[in-house]
Amino acid sequence: MNAMSTRERFHAVMNFKSFDRLPLLEWAAWWDQTLARWHTEGLPRNLTDRYEICRHFGLDIYWQDWFPVRRAGCPQPAAHGAGIVASLADYQRLRPYLYPTVEELTDRWAQWAAWAGRQRQGQVVLWFTLEGFFWFPRTLLGIEGHLYAFYDQPELMHAINSDLAAWHTRIIEKVFSICTPDFMTFAEDMSYNHGPMLARELFDEFLKPYYALVVPQLKERGVFPLVDSDGDITIPAAWFADAGIEGLLPLERQAGVDIAALRQMYPAMRFIGHFDKMTMSRGADAMRREFQRLLPTAAKGGLLVSCDHQTPPEVAYRDYQLYLSLFRHYAAEIGPMKKA
Repeated sequence: MNAMSTRERFHAVMNFKSFDRLPLLEWAAWWDQTLARWHTEGLPRNLTDRYEICRHFGLDIYWQDWFPVRRAGCPQPAAHGAGIVASLADYQRLRPYLYPTVEELTDRWAQWAAWAGRQRQGQVVLWFTLEGFFWFPRTLLGIEGHLYAFYDQPELMHAINSDLAAWHTRIIEKVFSICTPDFMTFAEDMSYNHGPMLARELFDEFLKPYYALVVPQLKERGVFPLVDSDGDITIPAAWFADAGIEGLLPLERQAGVDIAALRQMYPAMRFIGHFDKMTMSRGADAMRREFQRLLPTAAKGGLLVSCDHQTPPEVAYRDYQLYLSLFRHYAAEIGPMKKA
């Protein structure tokens, strides 16, 4: 098979077609502590930009834009996990700081136009992230206040997510006036290491109706939506599938996620990630076993192998170089398996 472009390879894998090799990617940027360590161990100190580092390592370029829901000057929480909204009246007072207009994001559209040119040439994969209907209310209400609000303040929850869905619509219309991205993600982080943080009934009442407003806009434009959630996503995977979501990431191994089981349950879903980041500091044999665990599922298509979250600081620069060497070997090996 002839070598594919970055974009061709992405679509071949994610549409369960034959591909020349697996993409070599990092779906997320590296931890700042990790880069600080690597800058003392051989990574050129002038390399700090996410995509310049990708080029340095010879990775495929997956350019991401995360759209900010808050305007400059929006109040900040007093501490991590705290809220800035406690009532519907608070939210209404805060609302002028939220949902920037398309015109306010002018600089972003110029960047999109530039990257769209590279996308048309097949050099990059373009994707964007919208804050989801679990994620965004939590950033306003705080972790504890958010969970109580499902029961104590349903009107507030619906007000936030109704406004958020309307804002998503405006952003989507603008993005697609420039180009058709290759995929998108909703940031949710709705699970922890033992499963979802809310019940199916709450998901169906407070999240699903708003996915129903936004997801069709993406699908009718030919883009499949994925959900980004940490923790064990196995149980809510079915909820998201029912809401029209077509894929999941990053599939954290330490939370017990098993890609083989997920693939059996959801044969048409797309997945990104799942390589156990904890093996990356344990030597070549541990990393080989991890790649070999993923090989049978990856060979079937629909799985972009990548670190299941940001590479942790205990991973030395030489460890990461070894990881990439093994990644290249197995990525090339899986292509012929798929073709066969």
